[in-house]
Amino acid sequence: MRGCDVPYHLRFFFEYGVDHTPLWPGPPAAPDVDSPYGSPCELERLPISPAIRAELERLCAWYQSSLDWDYPPDPSPWPAEQWELFGQQADAVLETLRHELGDGWVVMDLRKPS
Repeated sequence: MRGCDVPYHLRFFFEYGVDHTPLWPGPPAAPDVDSPYGSPCELERLPISPAIRAELERLCAWYQSSLDWDYPPDPSPWPAEQWELFGQQADAVLETLRHELGDGWVVMDLRKPS
């Protein structure tokens, strides 16, 4: 049982091949593979609005186009401007997500710089 002062932890990052969620349970040092939210997290199990869920799914699907799937070692087909726009939108959804989840949650931003 969780104590009242122990927050839920989520990790926020995008992963190639995962086109439906950027959220993973647990802190990096101790990922929670037995999370009630799944691993990766199933967005419909989290206490978030349909609008945030849809935006997270949209960003995940969009992120998949940043990889050259025909030859992944090649540079990303995205120009710098597209990476910047994606980063701005990911920042915005992360801020809104943290606000919606509230104080009982810690959402760690583990995105790698592009």
